[in-house]
Amino acid sequence: MTTPLQLTVRRRDDGTPVLAVAGEIDFSNVETFREAIARAAGDDELLVIDLTGVHYLDSAALAALFAHVRHIELIVPSLLRPVLTISGLDVLTTVHVA
Repeated sequence: MTTPLQLTVRRRDDGTPVLAVAGEIDFSNVETFREAIARAAGDDELLVIDLTGVHYLDSAALAALFAHVRHIELIVPSLLRPVLTISGLDVLTTVHVA
């Protein structure tokens, strides 16, 4: 059973939006994740996606991230670092390991 997806948007002191995600991101809820990214990001505005509360993501989640790779920066737990490295996402955008 998939862990419910929790999404929260806040702004850093400099005004940059931060989308904090918790739970699992997979095919069953990736559309909700995509919509949250689209709502949180402005036109060509940097969006920080904080995945430190995510303990699983599948290829659908990676595809959602790849679609916005030019305008996102990621904060991830060390558990997800290998997935981003293997997929090549870490080469295309900034990834901070928390």
